[in-house]
Amino acid sequence: MTIDPGKTQSMVQRIVEHHGAVETELVPILSDVNREFGYVPQEAMQAIGRFLDIPQSQVFSVASFYDMLSTDPQGEHVVRFCESAPCHVVGGREVWEALQQTLGLQSGETSADGKWSLVTTSCLGLCSVGPVIVVDEDVYGNVTPEQVPDILARYE
Repeated sequence: MTIDPGKTQSMVQRIVEHHGAVETELVPILSDVNREFGYVPQEAMQAIGRFLDIPQSQVFSVASFYDMLSTDPQGEHVVRFCESAPCHVVGGREVWEALQQTLGLQSGETSADGKWSLVTTSCLGLCSVGPVIVVDEDVYGNVTPEQVPDILARYE
């Protein structure tokens, strides 16, 4: 994906104006930028730093800290798998293996056609319904390995 610096600048400016040009709004600003692009591009981090008058290294640090944000391009559909202990003990390993096999991806990879990204994440706060996967913004709980192909087929 080629990023148009002019469009990036105006999009970031619109988002910053919506939230306010204050450091306490950094996470919501980054979230909106991530939603717009599917990740937070370098050009956007530079613009955010300028608008909020904070170092770009601080913007990058926050953008790279949170699992919900990505500093690298992602696939059209991002599949997040909860790798916490509670999900693991109720069958998470088998669900993880089914995800890898169905998508043909390892953690952190994006398919060659750009359709899928597979990432692991720490606890999603849904331990009572583990194992949990999130596809884009859709949450699936109590997932079994047999359900994985049907869940992913919804996004074909």
